[in-house]
Amino acid sequence: MAAATVSTANVPTTTVEHPLRNPNYRLWLIGGTISLLGDQFYFVALPWLVLQQTGSAVAMGAIMMAGAIPRALLMLMGGAVSDRISARKIMIATAAARTICVTVIGVLVWLRVLRTWELYALAVAFGVADAFAAPAQTAYMPSLLKREQLVAASSVSQSTAQMTSIVGPVPAGFVIKTLGVAWAFFVDAISFLFIIGALWKLPDPPKPQTARKAMLHSIVEGIAYVGKDVPLRSLMLLAMILNFCIAGPVSIGLAYMTKTRFGSPAVYGIVISAVAAGSLLGALLAGVWKIRRRGVMILLVSLALGACLGSIGLLGKIWSIASVLLVMGAAAGMVNIHIGAWVMQRIDVAVRGRVASVLMLASYGITPISLAVAGFLVAWSLKLMFLLAGGLMVLTAVGASFQKQVREIE
Repeated sequence: MAAATVSTANVPTTTVEHPLRNPNYRLWLIGGTISLLGDQFYFVALPWLVLQQTGSAVAMGAIMMAGAIPRALLMLMGGAVSDRISARKIMIATAAARTICVTVIGVLVWLRVLRTWELYALAVAFGVADAFAAPAQTAYMPSLLKREQLVAASSVSQSTAQMTSIVGPVPAGFVIKTLGVAWAFFVDAISFLFIIGALWKLPDPPKPQTARKAMLHSIVEGIAYVGKDVPLRSLMLLAMILNFCIAGPVSIGLAYMTKTRFGSPAVYGIVISAVAAGSLLGALLAGVWKIRRRGVMILLVSLALGACLGSIGLLGKIWSIASVLLVMGAAAGMVNIHIGAWVMQRIDVAVRGRVASVLMLASYGITPISLAVAGFLVAWSLKLMFLLAGGLMVLTAVGASFQKQVREIE
């Protein structure tokens, strides 16, 4: 009995240390959270400044597109670069460039000499920075943690990001009202210094010893990697279609519904907050709910999202709509965590940045099309738009369920 007791005691534990116990991840999280909080000041200040400068919603949309175009065009290159150069150094460089840009805009606003073309230039600069920083960030975080910690780390990171989107806009609006738009840009510039400081202290990710290839060849290699991995390719297509069904109807449909049916910007704020709160709940849930069969979970959640989205056009009360959006946000938040963690766990370190850029391009590239289609359908019938979007999501999930590789995703 004594010998048995001793041998049992010597069995190694399988408990996975929480990522928050990792000092490097904590430093990364703190710096990133402060920077994201500062970004909320930028997100509130930019449209306010555009409307103040031009008085045109068309100009605001054009400036947003000015940032989206270079982001989409350069995303694949950004992924290839992050596999060739230190992802940490790329993020430091892009954060420094953004700091300079928002500081310059803040000074121009302060001096009352800002012109509209400079806002277009700011949007383009941010779009270029996003194209390189986003793949680098995705490639870098796994280097700080163990494979088993990635789900919990993704949950923590997404939860803090959602918290900043919930609490950030209120103080941003207060600063703009009391101190002026320029100070919102100055706050954002200061917040970038925290992520730059954190990255400065963090180590470079290990680089695999592989032969350096031409840039175009590297990009094609990343696309081919996704194409050859059947589960990864299937999941990317599923996520792309789901994003197409959600992005336009939620962005345009909800705004149109609240304006025409309820006539109150406060109601619009309620429904947007419901989505954000649901996303936070889903991200937290993903961190504590251990799911073994992720593929089945993704399919079931996709079916639920489709049913919820289709029902929005049939609901008449604001609280019923907000409740459905809360559920949708929670479901989407949870599934996004697991998809992101599965992708990071699956792909090779040598192509992590390029694969991440391919997956991001699938999402970024489909959004403008979704917005255009939703705008056309809203003008025809709001109810029909939600029903078609929800129905397409359900059909997509049903079709994906016939693929064994998707069902067996762990």
